[in-house]
Amino acid sequence: MNLQVLSRYCTVSLPHTSSFNLSTKIPPSSNLTFGSSLHQRPLSLPYKLNHTPSASPAKMGVLQLVAAYSRGREPAPESPAKALRRILDLPGVHQAPACFDALSAKLVERAGFQCCFTSGFSISAARLGLPDTGLISYGEMVDQGQQITQAVSIPVIGDGDNGYGNAVNVKRTVKGYIKAGFAGIMLEDQLSPKACGHTKGRKVVSREEAVIRIRAAVDARKESGSDIVIVARTDSRQAVSLDEALWRSRAFADAGADVLFIDALTSKEEMKAFCGISSPVPKMANMLEGGGKTPILNPLELEDVGYKLVVYPLSLIGVSIQAMQEALAGIRGGRIPPPGSMPSFKEIKEIVGFNNYYDEEKRYSASITPQSSERYGSRGSFSGIWSRTLRVKITGRDGFEKLDVRIPAGFLDGITNIVPALGGVNIKELLNEAADEMGGKVLLDFNDTIGDRIQVFLE
Repeated sequence: MNLQVLSRYCTVSLPHTSSFNLSTKIPPSSNLTFGSSLHQRPLSLPYKLNHTPSASPAKMGVLQLVAAYSRGREPAPESPAKALRRILDLPGVHQAPACFDALSAKLVERAGFQCCFTSGFSISAARLGLPDTGLISYGEMVDQGQQITQAVSIPVIGDGDNGYGNAVNVKRTVKGYIKAGFAGIMLEDQLSPKACGHTKGRKVVSREEAVIRIRAAVDARKESGSDIVIVARTDSRQAVSLDEALWRSRAFADAGADVLFIDALTSKEEMKAFCGISSPVPKMANMLEGGGKTPILNPLELEDVGYKLVVYPLSLIGVSIQAMQEALAGIRGGRIPPPGSMPSFKEIKEIVGFNNYYDEEKRYSASITPQSSERYGSRGSFSGIWSRTLRVKITGRDGFEKLDVRIPAGFLDGITNIVPALGGVNIKELLNEAADEMGGKVLLDFNDTIGDRIQVFLE
């Protein structure tokens, strides 16, 4: 059932009731728009059904039908952003391992994690083989992100770096990440070219510009009609001071950020101080593996401090690097990875989706006969030609047989590949004429330009 407003009139057609058509004038205060559809979005009624005693029975009937239909609609699929917000509303701290491509994201999902994070460090390393120093571009990050989000059903938070420019660039970045399917985007306050977290040389923009970036991100979200989660990151703890980082985090929350993150906090006390500000806004922790500046705490400890989300940026790329190095060292020494050091071929096929592909292939498979029959039409005498066989025989000038093959009559396009001399011959027309003939019918019998005798029989 569709509802459209045409010339300020509303027409409601009930399913299975072709004779019922009710039209009534919609009040000017209605927020229905031209071409609006109940299938596209829920309707917000301009007033309660019993708002005014002067409403006509017809008008009341239309509104009741609209309200009843809106309540009965199937709920729309949960968006990635809504799924992430639902997770953040759950009690406890939530772990988000960092992926760097579609395969690593699938492994995160298979391991049972509810959400995933993309690491700019890991993506730059895996995609470019280069350090995370601002060398990877917005376009490359969006492209990689789209491959990741399409590979999994769990929400993914994208690393938006510093937005790749000024506030206008930030808006474009947010809108691009929304289109790529991200549930959230992390934006930082570093100058360009940015530096990697927990490394030297980090510099941040002014307070004013840092806050403007977050406001621009919020505006981009509103303009897109999205609910993408904005994670506001500041690198000012290392670049300036803890007090500066706390001030900026409060300002980010006031500007509309959904999650706050201070990178490179150096102690548990600093982490507690951070979690004590802007209490309604969730805080994110970064457990940099292998020797970062922030203490490594387990999830229960992080929850006790006050964190809601924790990311692990290097675990997957780190163990991948070591595993590949060990495998390559073995291969160089004439050995392949021993059993137990890698999944079996069967397990690898399952992980990357071969079994799902085979299931889909069976679902959409069809025999050769109906495919080719449809190709030439399902009516007329020619539609039954698939039950017949063509025999192609070539005898040389010296009397010796050069070729004698039989092919399904429907493979007409393939005949000229076997015998180029048949090019231009309308074999389909010959088959139509001979459709009712018994086997052994001679369709063609001629000599080509070099003197070979070519014969085509219908069997």
